[in-house]
Amino acid sequence: MSKSITRERTGVLLRKLFELLIASDEGLQAKDALTALESAVTLSDYEAGEYPSGGRRFEKIVRFATVDAVKAGWMRKEQGVWTVTELGASALNKIIDPAEFYREAARLYRDWKKEQELTEDDEASVELQAEAHDAQITYEMAEEQAADEIKQYLTEINPYDLQDLVAALLEGMGYHVSWISPPGKDGGIDVLAWNDPLGTKPPRIKVQVKRRKDNISAEELRSFLALVNDDDVGLFVTTGGFTRDAEDLARAQERRKITLINRKRLVDLWVEYNDRIDREKRRLLPLKPIYFLSD
Repeated sequence: MSKSITRERTGVLLRKLFELLIASDEGLQAKDALTALESAVTLSDYEAGEYPSGGRRFEKIVRFATVDAVKAGWMRKEQGVWTVTELGASALNKIIDPAEFYREAARLYRDWKKEQELTEDDEASVELQAEAHDAQITYEMAEEQAADEIKQYLTEINPYDLQDLVAALLEGMGYHVSWISPPGKDGGIDVLAWNDPLGTKPPRIKVQVKRRKDNISAEELRSFLALVNDDDVGLFVTTGGFTRDAEDLARAQERRKITLINRKRLVDLWVEYNDRIDREKRRLLPLKPIYFLSD
């Protein structure tokens, strides 16, 4: 039974992970990606075991390998979601040998980090190197947990609190909210805002807010577009995402200005403008930063 995880084995795991991520158009949450990968490969007893200090070897080695892949420009990690870049997909197709695939990711990481190169025959050093990335991996896991908690919070938030949250964000960005839809039928518009306090300077901003777990379809977006005039700006905000057809429809608009804001973009904007948002209204999405020593 192997008592180490070689570069070749790490390359096998990384390549299979890339295949799983590419098969999902929008990438996968880190925990879902790791679960899918574990189901797609056969782990040795050693890989399935735990380090004496705690933590499964399988998960730690995969996470370590993805640090190289991210720095190589082959992967992205945003709010706990893992995706493969065009460079990563190209590398997957061009570098078939698993050991060479991982070795190239490590080489690109070294170029980025400007660290001493690894020796070609140091196959057992993969786990030793992983220890050097502990802080990075710990940070990523904390970020993933935070992203999961924020996702859960936003999918369960009261719909009218969500409207207030979006209105508070617009005010923090410098816009002037003139109307927020009260409970009941809203006619498809949830928030109205302007560039000035009196609403005399165009454009008028019409906002539709949807608390959703799934993606907004093109048909749903088309219904909103019918409410947006040529001299308006339309914002469609959702706690989920948008289908590719919906995104294509928004980009195809020539006269009407439409901006799509998914959960990730909503959280990014909330973080970016947080210090400008009314302190009392920050409770609508209460966030705190996390800090770690840089790698």
